[in-house]
Amino acid sequence: MKPRVETITSSQVGDSYYRIQHPTGLTILLYPKERCSTAYAMFGARYGSIDNCFQRGDESQPELVPEGIAHYLEHKLFESEEGDAFDRFSKTGASANAFTSFDSTNYLFSSTGQIYESLEILLDFVQSPYFTEETVRKEQGIIGQEIKMYDDDPQWRVMFNYLEAMYHAHPVRQDVAGTVESIAKITPELLYRCYNTFYNLGNMVLALAGNFQVDRVLEVCDRMLKPAEPLPVKRIFPFEPDSVVTSYIQQQLPVASPLFQFGFKEPQANQIRTEKDVAAVEVLMETLASDASPLFRDLLDRGLVNEASFSYEYFEGNGYATPMFSGESKDPRAVAKSILQEVQRFQKEGIPPEAFERSKRCLYGEIVSALNSTGNIANGLSNMELRGRELFTYIDALARLRPEDAEEKLQQIFLEEQSVLSVILPLEP
Repeated sequence: MKPRVETITSSQVGDSYYRIQHPTGLTILLYPKERCSTAYAMFGARYGSIDNCFQRGDESQPELVPEGIAHYLEHKLFESEEGDAFDRFSKTGASANAFTSFDSTNYLFSSTGQIYESLEILLDFVQSPYFTEETVRKEQGIIGQEIKMYDDDPQWRVMFNYLEAMYHAHPVRQDVAGTVESIAKITPELLYRCYNTFYNLGNMVLALAGNFQVDRVLEVCDRMLKPAEPLPVKRIFPFEPDSVVTSYIQQQLPVASPLFQFGFKEPQANQIRTEKDVAAVEVLMETLASDASPLFRDLLDRGLVNEASFSYEYFEGNGYATPMFSGESKDPRAVAKSILQEVQRFQKEGIPPEAFERSKRCLYGEIVSALNSTGNIANGLSNMELRGRELFTYIDALARLRPEDAEEKLQQIFLEEQSVLSVILPLEP
């Protein structure tokens, strides 16, 4: 069988890339940019830290596995009987890395030369699991230290305290790496079990952007990819009510100034969100809290936030979604109150049309500018595909967005009774 090749072109930016359905089941996204000096590749699986309860299509019963196993797998795949994958990449001059999120696991490299040799290494080690009792026990100590380190990290804690205060049961409230107790239950058999369930090529994406020849990339893929039968997997999540657990949570850690995370729990977050839905919330947040907004200028003038730390993000995935604001502040409650008041003003008076258009153009400009970076392109292509979306469809949806699209999200999501404030306070003397 020959690969099915589709050319995807953006009517907005004029760029094109190839979406290829390989006979092995793998989706390949190739975005050639001849004038670039680098190439950036990502090989990702639709398998993240929240996928702890699942039912395989060839089995009749669901299975529950220990928290942190997706992250554990990411660590272990770099090892093989022949040695460490990082050592192999060093011989081609490529810079390699990997990360596990709530929804996916991704392996990547960037390179200015020997691209096809580096691609061979990437496809080889991700498809060649090697776990033994000895190596698994060794990794438990390493990851256990990592977990303990993050337990004392204020930025990490303000985020996970926020999620624990917001979600009753959804596994997004659990640390990506799991706990010291949960990873102690991980065995080679469990690792192979989860690998064979989720690292099926039909559940994976390869994205490559930069200076490369499409035919040579496909030749490497034809040679290196290992065919496997498609395996449907059903993710199973506990029931999650729309309400929050608590509207306020705090912890004391050694920080110079209090940290805060404030946001809103999106109701019915298990519904599918389209590119337009995401764009509407992101433009709304830009309108509310960008550097040019009255809210930000007021917070700055009152000394409640600083430019370096204040940020906002629409954090969403499979069964969870929350627009959130974060930073440092001497009075986090006052910041949360000001954000809530501005939200309620928008809900009452409507979103200012000029501010909306300015925010939309700003966000659009940032995304189009990011298409000059091979890393941003590969990340964007892979992230969108793993979430069932498409990069250019998002850009087109953003360009066509109307104020009423954001108004709808404002009324649905930004509700006071759905809000949570998480605070990290300095230790008392």
